[in-house]
Amino acid sequence: MKRAGTLSAIALLAILVTAALACNGGAETVRMGTEGAYPPYNFINDSGEIVGFERELGDELCRRANLECTWMTNEWDSMIPNLIAGNYDTILAGMSITEERDAQIDFTQPYFPPAASAYIALAGAGDAALSGKVAVQESTIHADYLSGRATLLEFALAEAPIAAVLSGEADAALADKAFLNDFVAESGGKLIFVGPELKLDSGVGIGIRESDGELKDKFNQAISAMKADGSLNALIKKWFGEDAVTF
Repeated sequence: MKRAGTLSAIALLAILVTAALACNGGAETVRMGTEGAYPPYNFINDSGEIVGFERELGDELCRRANLECTWMTNEWDSMIPNLIAGNYDTILAGMSITEERDAQIDFTQPYFPPAASAYIALAGAGDAALSGKVAVQESTIHADYLSGRATLLEFALAEAPIAAVLSGEADAALADKAFLNDFVAESGGKLIFVGPELKLDSGVGIGIRESDGELKDKFNQAISAMKADGSLNALIKKWFGEDAVTF
């Protein structure tokens, strides 16, 4: 009786799984990991929802690849370890493709082209601010670039270096210019760009475990399709402005 009951339960489970697959068109479920704190790439709106360029892009890539995607947030400095550990299946978090990261995980082709990084400082400080304390988000290309070049202040959160400049704790901050633009514009003239713009990356891609080659191929095909039909450039301009770098 127990064995018969178990078989019935298995049969019922098979029916439920089949029905679930039918409801979403047989789509594979993929867990999308992001930071949720790096506008306009990704952030949390007033309703507590993950939004931004990467949320809209990721949803469209999943649609084109016939994937059923769910979203979750994770702190920036443990994004890669948690991907490797299997806590989610992708990273869409403004993560630049670098040799060091590529040695740990795999990346799709870039969905955002190489873009400028920039310094900000308080108005009136000028380029002299670059010889003082420079604030960055930890575990970023900016922290790597400035290591050994400047007196570094590293913070876990992306917005913390900006706050450090405003409070006088840091003399300058270095980050993606696309991320800094709104903060400078909304500072009422308190913050300005200083020093040279830098090109530090090879573009931004989706982080994927090295064992998930099939998933990488699906996303690469979808990214290529969006590049070909112009929808990726249109999405970049929607979130980053008409002057944003595009493909």
